[in-house]
Amino acid sequence: MIRLADAAASEALGARLAAVARPGDVIALSGQLGAGKTSIARGLLAALGLEEEAPSPSFAIVQPYGPPETRFPVLHVDLYRIESPHEVDELGLDDARYDSLLVVEWPERLPASAWHDALWLGLTIEPDGARGLTAQVPAAWKDRWPLT
Repeated sequence: MIRLADAAASEALGARLAAVARPGDVIALSGQLGAGKTSIARGLLAALGLEEEAPSPSFAIVQPYGPPETRFPVLHVDLYRIESPHEVDELGLDDARYDSLLVVEWPERLPASAWHDALWLGLTIEPDGARGLTAQVPAAWKDRWPLT
């Protein structure tokens, strides 16, 4: 487990991911409410050039970003309000994977097979308020994972 002391550490992790992420990648962010998923996404988006603070896509479900706002297309996805995997079909995420980075909060709302090649980051809230981070690093990320 990797310790993230505060929101700034979570955002810094997002910035490190931005340095190695590319279109076609999926970063799955899993953890309870308030665990820091959006902080990681905000750090990543800021490092990709987004000047304003990224809103949580909880109500929009998908928040798209693209040049010139960000270096390349990114879809920030929040599946918290998804009740059925069939609802996701309408979002067009499979097609978006060809040219966009997908940053997906609440990925467990879909079967694990939907994210077979995702960098899966799990976050927990520790007793002292820090965040604990675990990572499932797929083959496509082995040479790029910035925390080895």
